Amino acid sequence: MKIYVGNLAYETSEDDIKSAFEMHGEVKNVNLIKDNYSGKSKGFAFVEMSEKAEAEKAIAALNGKDLNGRNLNVNEARPQTENRSFGNRPQKKPFRKY
Repeated sequence: MKIYVGNLAYETSEDDIKSAFEMHGEVKNVNLIKDNYSGKSKGFAFVEMSEKAEAEKAIAALNGKDLNGRNLNVNEARPQTENRSFGNRPQKKPFRKY
């Protein structure tokens, strides 16, 4: 099960996140999202746990808890949408020169 972890302090590492979640079950993967240009954390991550029951236990235990001075926002990750770049905005028409 994939879990979204938000409101992370920018200095929080993948190891910090992994150790917090390992208390509640087996962690398969931690993906800390970073800015492509600066390499700094964007303040959120995704954690993948092997068992759904363990993941639900971790969500209940860690949501709202403090990690490195910030209260975590932890919930089940939503599936990724296909065209995220435009969302629900209407597409701009191409410029036409008359």
